[in-house]
Amino acid sequence: MIDRHYDPTPGSTLLGSDLDAANPTSEETPEESWRQPMRVIVFASQKGGSGKTTLCGQLAVQADRAGAGPVALIDTDPQGSLADWWNARAAETPTFVKTSFAHMKEDLEELRAQGTKLVFIDTPPAVAETIEAVVGHADLVVIPTRPSPHDLRAVGATVDIIEGLGKPLVFVVNGATRRARITGEAAVALSQHGTVAPVTVHQRVDFATSMIDGRTVNEINAASRSAEEIDGLWQYLATRLGKVERRMARLPFDGADQRYPNHGRPFAGPVARPTFGRRVEHVAVAHQIAE
Repeated sequence: MIDRHYDPTPGSTLLGSDLDAANPTSEETPEESWRQPMRVIVFASQKGGSGKTTLCGQLAVQADRAGAGPVALIDTDPQGSLADWWNARAAETPTFVKTSFAHMKEDLEELRAQGTKLVFIDTPPAVAETIEAVVGHADLVVIPTRPSPHDLRAVGATVDIIEGLGKPLVFVVNGATRRARITGEAAVALSQHGTVAPVTVHQRVDFATSMIDGRTVNEINAASRSAEEIDGLWQYLATRLGKVERRMARLPFDGADQRYPNHGRPFAGPVARPTFGRRVEHVAVAHQIAE
């Protein structure tokens, strides 16, 4: 049974709302027909500090504000940062759903039956088994990645999990410094292993400020550059969700959005085929054995 409340400490004030009380969807246009079934967006990264929790909360609220709801949030990170942010939130939407790995499948089905349109799920870093269990329910996986060599090398393990499950992924360059050369280089490196969102999210203090009291940059100042980036990123992800059925059907190459191009140069590396720090020696040995 779904628990729509989250209480991280004994005696805490519980916040929450029934799905029936969530904002009704606005009149749909032909371009928004993807909203008919429920979609699950998972934010995953085995590298800590990628900003996935912040992006998950910010984008969930923006999707709800854009009329794509009802929207539900799930936090599978034992640290509970997303749940803490939601408990500090004055607004009752998006809805927070407390569930477990053992019951996630049936709880997602219950959300679907009750009319939820979007579910945003935050995952813990480093625990591969946990990430794999959650990604298995995803219609789209978002991988926030900071533009640094360490983050780029670490992203390979997450990509392996997602590719192994056959799920579509989108990289989001997050926490970038404006006009820094490394930001563009990071986007190029990531593009060799999957689709990179055309919207870069830059490092700004209002992202941290908004997370203190359960708000988002759009709710603090809808005219800010941070709000513009979150709005643009959500619009792009909405477009990607509209392509889920085609992507899962593994249609032939359709241009820049092909799922795994895997060609070109890696970040700051000399080889022709990037590996994000994954060792290639094992592949070579495997070929020798096969021969």
